[in-house]
Amino acid sequence: MGRRSVHTAEQLREVILEASAAILQEQGLQGLSAREIARRIGYSPGTLYNIFENLDDIVLTIEGRMLDGLAASLAVLPAEADPRRDVRNLAFAYLDYTQTHPKLWNLLFEHHLPAGRDVPAWYRAKLDGLLERVENAVRPLVHGAGEDAVKRSARVLWAGVHGITSLSTADKLSNITSETASLLIDDLVGLYLAGLNAEYAPKA
Repeated sequence: MGRRSVHTAEQLREVILEASAAILQEQGLQGLSAREIARRIGYSPGTLYNIFENLDDIVLTIEGRMLDGLAASLAVLPAEADPRRDVRNLAFAYLDYTQTHPKLWNLLFEHHLPAGRDVPAWYRAKLDGLLERVENAVRPLVHGAGEDAVKRSARVLWAGVHGITSLSTADKLSNITSETASLLIDDLVGLYLAGLNAEYAPKA
């Protein structure tokens, strides 16, 4: 797109992110380059680095917005009297959200920072906040078990649900089953929670 006007730094930041997200949805990570972003927004490639540190910084910012969107979707779920329904609602809301922009969602797990570089603290905080939501849903189901058990159970459950959603968003689920992602998640959550109940039920 041609440059139509002079943008403020904040406006330019948004223009860069919008163009980058479009490229990622169309071509994936392999299609993202400073030259292609600059071509689309009508600025020189060097301009990008006045706003962002590098391409990884752009990708992490887009990933962060996807995590914010997921958090917002989970935040509006109604509280259920039965904690098992709370967990199921989280799992299905997660599946629904991943279907909205599947290529961008998969980006969170395809994108790797260079060796020796950790994700920023703000990014880690977003991930921790989402995992805390799962932990809070699981906690009533482990009947007073220690926090290590709560954290482990939440992560096992989240990893299983994520595996199903990843196959679904990558259009690979049909390679292994004719069942829908929703049915698989329902089975996974139901059986895992039944196992937690058996493991942590008060002993007679």
